[in-house]
Amino acid sequence: MALARSLAVAVVGIEGHLVEVEADLARGLPGLTLIGLPDAALHEARDRVRAAVVNSRERWPDHRITVGLFPATLPKSGSGFDLAMAVAIMGAAGVVPAAALGGRVLIGELALDGRLRPVRGVLPAVLAAVEAGLESIVVPESNAGEASLVPGAVVEPMSDLASVLGLLRGRPRLGPSRIRLAPEAAPSSPSRSPGSPPLAAAGREPEPVGPDLADVAGQSRGRLAVEVAAAGGHHLFMQGPPGSGKTMLAERLPGLLPSLDTTAALEVTAVHSVAGVLPVGRPLVTRPPFRSPHHTATPAALVGSGSTVIRPGLASQAHHGVLFLDEAPEFGRTSLDVLRQPLESGVIEVARARATTRFPARFLLVLAANPCPCSRARGPRDNTCDCPSTARRRYLARLSGPLLDRIDIQVALAAPSRAELRADRGLGTSSSVVAERVASARVAMRRRLAGTPWRRNAEVPGPSLRRQWPLRPDATRLADRAFERGLLTARGLDRVLRVAWTVADLKGEDRPGSDEIGLALDLRLPGWSV
Repeated sequence: MALARSLAVAVVGIEGHLVEVEADLARGLPGLTLIGLPDAALHEARDRVRAAVVNSRERWPDHRITVGLFPATLPKSGSGFDLAMAVAIMGAAGVVPAAALGGRVLIGELALDGRLRPVRGVLPAVLAAVEAGLESIVVPESNAGEASLVPGAVVEPMSDLASVLGLLRGRPRLGPSRIRLAPEAAPSSPSRSPGSPPLAAAGREPEPVGPDLADVAGQSRGRLAVEVAAAGGHHLFMQGPPGSGKTMLAERLPGLLPSLDTTAALEVTAVHSVAGVLPVGRPLVTRPPFRSPHHTATPAALVGSGSTVIRPGLASQAHHGVLFLDEAPEFGRTSLDVLRQPLESGVIEVARARATTRFPARFLLVLAANPCPCSRARGPRDNTCDCPSTARRRYLARLSGPLLDRIDIQVALAAPSRAELRADRGLGTSSSVVAERVASARVAMRRRLAGTPWRRNAEVPGPSLRRQWPLRPDATRLADRAFERGLLTARGLDRVLRVAWTVADLKGEDRPGSDEIGLALDLRLPGWSV
């Protein structure tokens, strides 16, 4: 009887859990038994591991092999345990010294010829290993860039099983050497300020620059709305006919947002790694993500899906970025309403029979809608629309009141005239100029919110906003009057105050006055007189 242990990591949601892989060789009928709550993909590892060992010119043990994954109560899924299983079996067979297996985490999927294939969730897996005090991490070469983002990790990229076995036997390496992130480039290096963007390692492709806000002709109101939304992190609803620029404005909103700081970049990268959507050549996401699903997207596609392996949905993939729902009334009512809870909490909790997973979902929601089903009316004074009033109300009623009540900014756009298009040609403010104003407003917010758990005005709860930063009664008179007339709910009143603070930050004011409150009301209640 022989026993050997290796270490791997199970990723549940975006959290890693250290797993001990034990291989026991005993007398009896040759075969491989796998225990420890493996899923179907992990059960298939028995055939992958055996073929990879044989094709790496190693002898497969003719014993009854039992492989256990512990803790046994933790659900395990995927093919990332292949390498740890193969090495544990080789250690039990005496092919590699069992002492070499200690203190080293093995992550990777094995091809039948012994090559190491990349796997999902490497970043949270390496983070969990380093937090457990394990520095040496063996990963496939394709995952080396992602794994090297974790400070303190010594990454050993490998191309195949034969190279891993040679490493454990103490043979000199011919392939890539160890990778340790330099202190000056570490994402959480103490020398870097908390709000600064992470440094991109040499050789990584830069993230592409988005479209420019200067391309949008006219629509001064729409430009103001996206600028305020970007500065304070406020959700935005734009209503207008086709051609009014709703989609163009939404697509340019991510370009106005600052680059992700260290913590946010690692959070977003972990979500994208688990979802399997990390861009090739860019292991670290440094720009706010943008997701724009088709209106046929299901609730599971938005919040996450899976029975045993729960993957993050589009809302979590838009964490610290923008989730744009174009033609919002065409989405299913259930698909829209599942976003109500994460709009408030910034977290999505997906519960299934075998697992419950939490995903971060602090995104900026942008909704766009036509004023009616026919979309013929080009503006408020255009009478070409043939839709009866009941059809218009029924169409817009697909957006529930509780959902719209959580949208800070709601603007009505009209299609620009030919004169407006000519007058605005080449005179629109570029995204870089607006982004500088947004960055200055964010600096003012961080200074005011220092020492609190909030980073943007949109995150501050209403009671804390009124208690810690009270406004003069004469400044809030218009908002109070709108609330008394029933035009605003208590939640809506809080959101007007948040937008007013953002407007003040953009203007460089210490606190909002009656002008800022009036503008915030105009961005919340278009066309209403209070």
